[in-house]
This record gives sequence, structure tokens and C-alpha cells, in this order.
Amino acid sequence: MVVRLQEQNVTAYALRMRQLIDDIKVEYPDVTRGALVLFGNFEEERYLFRQDSSFYYFTGIQEAGAVALIDLNGTATLLLPQLAGDREHWIYSPHPLDQETIKQFGFHEVDVLGHPCAGYQPQPFFDKAHYAVLLERLEKIIDDGGTIFTIKPSSSSGYVYQRLILDRLMNFLPQLVTSLIDVSDIVAQLRRCKDMYEIETLYRAVNVTMMAHEAAARVIDDEIQECNVQAAIDYIYASSGAQHAFPSIVGSGKRSTTLHYNVNTEIMKSGDLVVVDIGAEYHYYAADLTRTYPVSGTFTARQKEIYQMVLDTQEYIASIAQPGYWLSSKQHEDRSLNHLARKFLQKYGYDKYFPHNIGHFLGLEVHDVGDYEIPLQEGDVITIEPGIYLPQEGLGVRIEDNYWIVENGNVCLSEDLPKKPDDLERFMAEAKMAVTE
Repeated sequence: MVVRLQEQNVTAYALRMRQLIDDIKVEYPDVTRGALVLFGNFEEERYLFRQDSSFYYFTGIQEAGAVALIDLNGTATLLLPQLAGDREHWIYSPHPLDQETIKQFGFHEVDVLGHPCAGYQPQPFFDKAHYAVLLERLEKIIDDGGTIFTIKPSSSSGYVYQRLILDRLMNFLPQLVTSLIDVSDIVAQLRRCKDMYEIETLYRAVNVTMMAHEAAARVIDDEIQECNVQAAIDYIYASSGAQHAFPSIVGSGKRSTTLHYNVNTEIMKSGDLVVVDIGAEYHYYAADLTRTYPVSGTFTARQKEIYQMVLDTQEYIASIAQPGYWLSSKQHEDRSLNHLARKFLQKYGYDKYFPHNIGHFLGLEVHDVGDYEIPLQEGDVITIEPGIYLPQEGLGVRIEDNYWIVENGNVCLSEDLPKKPDDLERFMAEAKMAVTE
């Protein structure tokens, strides 16, 4: 078996695992016996494999179908699918999984999940035999009066594979049902606070995305198809060793008023605006940046009026975003960035044309984990993305940047991407000039 290593010092994963166990003990002091179990994602033929974000965050392991079992004393076991096929002939993985590597990642031993399964990759609808070793370990913990901690939130989305695996395991081991405790809230709180490696990696994702915006600005023009802009963005991602954090949005004209438009097939017209909402994922961390460009290269008076309102809203919210404010909280509207943004737009009479929230947490996911009922704190990374959408005018404007919350305010990670109207027009002109030189 093999894993893929990233640039981060792998001992950081061991420290995170240990911290999670410590936090579980604090939250559940009466539980003295038990273990934490975390599940990796499965591969899908049509999509590039991506490990589950929380599994990656705590283990660094990028092998499909992997399982981490950590008892409350801190002893960690990595369990891997036993495969009948020779995986190395099918899937490229640059680093062997040896005992020394396992120790660096914080694991004390490696074992198989169960009996061999067919092929070179594990499957989500596995047989009981394929997880026999894990089931035996879980059954022993339960029989000894222990508790199984895992990620199984009651929300309607998130952790799809993990919950699928758990549901299947509970069919094989019914006593697991009453022995589980969900720790997704503890996991989310740990993941919210970004360390310096995470900030640096996010900054790299932001830089790639800013380069993609420059490439988009070169292509935007009258009678050009939106997908040509998307192609320029794709090229920058691929040449930078990055992937899409989400499907790119290139919406011109009336399509600029559709929040998640990503068909990107229509023809751009001079006189229209085009919303380009894109984000690169670099080493698992996501950026999310939006700019609204005039197709002709110059804003009309009406477009500039709306654009300036959106920009003023963003600059106001960015000026007050700091620890102690909430992203969105009905209980604290006077310190809720979302409510303050709406109040700011209300004086222009445009608050009803702002249908989404002011921002979201950012990290291993575009919409990263984090409790909106807990105020902002040092180490959070958020977006600030006001918008005004006027379908009757075919005019939509959104401006989005990424901010790192620090002790007395915030740092804009994407401050080098122009956004003032005159600067944006100059940015487009210079980008096009660079093509002809």
C-alpha cells in the first residue's frame, strides 16, 4: 500500500490526532474506554480522487478506503483495504507506505481492513468480509463497555461516504448503533483555526486563482463564448498543479444574476457585465474569488453605480471584520457581518437584491466547517462577498475576497487582485495588451 505525501511536516498530523483525542476526553470526561474511528473516501471512475477533508486533516493519508482507529490512550492504527489486484499497476502513488512513514504520521501500526476484495480499489457497497478486521476490533471495544467516537452529523449534507460506511457497518454490527457518539462539532472547531502552513497553502491557492482571473480578463470580449474564459482559467489551474475547488462560474448579461450559473456556453456581448466566480484548490485548500468585469472593458454609468455600491459594502464589512463579530447571527445582529451588510445596502434601497449571505468559512472546503453561532476568532479564514442582482436589467455584480482573521482585524489574502472600477478597467486593458506584445 502507498500514500501520497504533501509538503507539510507529517508530524503535524500526529499532533492534530492527539489534540482531537484530548478534546474528546475533555468533552466526555465520564467515558474512560473507547476509540475514535475515521474513514477515508472511495474512488470514483469519473472523478479525480480526493480524500475526505477531515480524514486528511488528522491523518495526512490519501489512500482510498483507509480507516484510522485511535483508542483513547492515543494508540493509532491505520487499516487499509486488502486488494486482490496489483494497485500499483493502476494507480500512481509516489511514496511507499513503510513502518517509518506510519510512525511519522502518528500511527503505531498498520493492519488490513478485512479479507481481500476484488480489483485494485475498494468499493462503497463492500461485503462484511472486506471489513472483518475492523468489525472485530469495534466489537471488542463495545463488548468491553467502550464508546465509538466518529464523524456522523445529523445534518442533511456532508461526510457522505463516512455516513454510508457507518450505516453499512451498523447492519453488520447492530450494537454499534447505540455505541456511537458524533464528534463532528469538535472536528469543525479544530479545523476552523488555521495554522501557518494552512494559511500559506491557502495563500498559494489564492495566488493561482488571481492568475486565473488575469487569464480570464485577457479573454473577455464582445462575441466571445463564456467557455473560452473558462478554458483560460482551466489552463492556469492545470499548469499550476491545482484543481478546481468548485465549478467555475462565468456568467454574462442576465446570467450574471444567477448565483450558481456554471453552464458557461453563451456569447458575451459588449455592454454587458460578466461575473467570474472561481477558486483553485491547491494541496487540498480552496480559494474563492469573484470579480465582475465589463465585457467591453469599460463600465457604463449605471454599471459603475451598482458596482460601487457593492464595493463600498465589501470595504465597510472588511473594515470591521475581526474576532468577536459573527459571520451571521440573528441573536447578535449589531455584530453580525451579514446583517450589517444588509443594513448598509438598505440605505441605497438595494438590500432586497442581495439574496445570499455576506460570506462563509474557507479552508479544506470552499464552504468550510465552522459554527456560525460562534463568533469569529483568530485563525479563521472567511470570504466577504456582497452582491446586487437585477434580473430585470440583466445586471449582476458580485465582488469576493478571502480574509484571514487576526488579533485586531483581518488580512486580505487576495488584496493584489484589482477591484476598484478604474483599476479593474486598467487591469483588463493591460491583460489584453500582454497578449499582443
